[in-house]
Amino acid sequence: MDLLFKVFLKCLLKGLYFNGITSMRVVIIKYNAGNIQSVLYALERIGIQAIVTDDHELICSADKVIFPGVGEASTAMRYLEERNLDTLIRDLKQPVLGICLGMQLMCRSSEENDTECLGIFGTEVKKFAPSAVQVAGGLKVPQIGWNTIYDLRTDLFKGINDQSYCYFVHGYYAALGEHTIATTDYVHPYSSGLHKANFYGVQFHPEKSAAVGERILTNFCQGIDG
Repeated sequence: MDLLFKVFLKCLLKGLYFNGITSMRVVIIKYNAGNIQSVLYALERIGIQAIVTDDHELICSADKVIFPGVGEASTAMRYLEERNLDTLIRDLKQPVLGICLGMQLMCRSSEENDTECLGIFGTEVKKFAPSAVQVAGGLKVPQIGWNTIYDLRTDLFKGINDQSYCYFVHGYYAALGEHTIATTDYVHPYSSGLHKANFYGVQFHPEKSAAVGERILTNFCQGIDG
């Protein structure tokens, strides 16, 4: 039944796409990591009908790919590897947006259970250190809630003002580096946005970040060239 459904879905989508009914083919990668439905609903609010799939052919044929995630790094990487999604993601040529755990998995490695990640960004994901938390005044880890983004670069943040608020939920962070396109302060400055070639990532949740998040998703889907 699952195979028949996939065949039906492929035929349906190809019919819609190639007959011009759907102008933008956006795929959300389906895997065992959380916030997929909220991303789907956020896209619907800005007029984009995305599909959620782990089918390699559908992912590769999409105009834009979104790689969301909430969860634990090593479990998510193992799931991707078992389905060869890790290799697929690395080889994608169209614009790809990683969200939260999705962005972290696009980095070189994570201190969360000493996990080797996809290695798209040459950045290490580190745990907020308890000693640093204490020095910063006892901030709670994980960070949960609204915080600002600044030093914004690339068209992903077109129309977004420095110090705009976005919604965060995370206990690990990507260090600042050559691929940083947005910065946030919590305990210390870290990368809340990354970019390399056709790959983009944000640590916050645009699907939960009100008008700012909607603008960022719109920029990715409509303003980032493939």
